[in-house]
Amino acid sequence: QVQLVESGGGLVQAGGSLRLSCAASGRTFSTYVMGWFRQAPGKEREFVAGISRNGGSTAYADSVKGRFTISRDNANPTVILQMNSLKPEDTAVYYCAASADSRYIVPLLERAYTYWGQGAQVTVSS
Repeated sequence: QVQLVESGGGLVQAGGSLRLSCAASGRTFSTYVMGWFRQAPGKEREFVAGISRNGGSTAYADSVKGRFTISRDNANPTVILQMNSLKPEDTAVYYCAASADSRYIVPLLERAYTYWGQGAQVTVSS
């Protein structure tokens, strides 16, 4: 089992940057694919970025490609989402998630992720 705690959310102006961190408990962190999802008001939760178990493969939603970067540190169980060139449409609650689904290098679907953090609010003002 994995417990996930996000930090680093906040309010930023359009064009600015934020760095989200997700600290994981448990000694099996490296066996999980890690992902970031987000949910804006009135919308369904959507995939943002994911990273494979060894960090060698990543996946991004088209809306964030070139602006967001996901990374992980298996020695200090943490996954980071660096968000640059933020836009008002990036405003959402961001969730860190862990997947044990071995069928995919980086699953894109929410149902593949078993463990979830509590969420961190990101607000981008125009």
